[in-house]
Amino acid sequence: MRIYGDKRSGNCYKIQLLLSLLGKSCEWVDVDIMKGETRAPSFLEKTPNGKIPLLELDDGRVLSESNAIMHYIACNSPYVPSSPYHFSQLLQWQFFEQYSHEPYIAVARYINVYLGLPEDKKAEYESKQAGGYRSLAVMEHQLNLTPYLLGDSISLADISLFAYTHVANEGGFDLSAYPAIRNWIQLIKEQKGFIPMKA
Repeated sequence: MRIYGDKRSGNCYKIQLLLSLLGKSCEWVDVDIMKGETRAPSFLEKTPNGKIPLLELDDGRVLSESNAIMHYIACNSPYVPSSPYHFSQLLQWQFFEQYSHEPYIAVARYINVYLGLPEDKKAEYESKQAGGYRSLAVMEHQLNLTPYLLGDSISLADISLFAYTHVANEGGFDLSAYPAIRNWIQLIKEQKGFIPMKA
């Protein structure tokens, strides 16, 4: 298998972290989004959406969307619950990550880390703060009830949300008022096989 991605991207880091936790390896191909490499004809032939991460299988088939790639890699592993209810809870958190979390926390981080918080983006950056804090409050509520998002053990839900949450400060979010989230971040960092996000 081959992964096309950017090591600074939370969506790409999810895949790297999952592979490491599973003790699996995969060829990594760096793609520089700031140089327009995802818009190159050769890349668009693989995925017309022109986004990373992208998983390319040995037979040439491809999968895009980080959470879908994670499900493929983690199939039949302990990170994917077997009961229909808990599996649906996993999907619930991953949909939450993509629609209620990433559009605020990841986008604010992108504006700051990738773009350098230019003057013409400051209003957009500020507009992401309220939504980001709302999503953190939802996570904090759950993590006050259970150590991980689905209960007593780590799942794909945690890996999906960890990626951008643990670097939320890079998007201007202060986690000091979220002790349950901070504890959860530490629990994930203590997992066997944990690797940090590349700067």
